[in-house]
Amino acid sequence: MADDNTKTGSPDSDLINTNENYEVEYWSKKFGVSPEELKSAVKAVGNSAKAVEAHLNK
Repeated sequence: MADDNTKTGSPDSDLINTNENYEVEYWSKKFGVSPEELKSAVKAVGNSAKAVEAHLNK
């Protein structure tokens, strides 16, 4: 199912969809990492924004 970018609340805003360029751009900027680092973190810990943030901050 495709991501609906008109839905901005939870749980959509709690998950990172690395198949959507605008999401990769948004989360990369939010966490201060490159798109490649973001995708690597998602691959390591899953698509939960909280899990990715914790992984990147360790």
